[in-house]
Amino acid sequence: MTGRELIRLLEKDGWVLDRIKGSHHIMIKDNKTLSVPVHGSKDLGKGLLNKLLKQGGLKK
Repeated sequence: MTGRELIRLLEKDGWVLDRIKGSHHIMIKDNKTLSVPVHGSKDLGKGLLNKLLKQGGLKK
């Protein structure tokens, strides 16, 4: 899964793009923030993807 695909999932769950700093998109929801790296069509690493999904509340 790429960073862009993850951002689409987060937006469906209510996350909003706060700002972009370099290649990292900062998403916010309530009082939580997530930094999602977007590096073209390159897939996110397995560990990073699982960590971001858990922090975003999309995975237990």
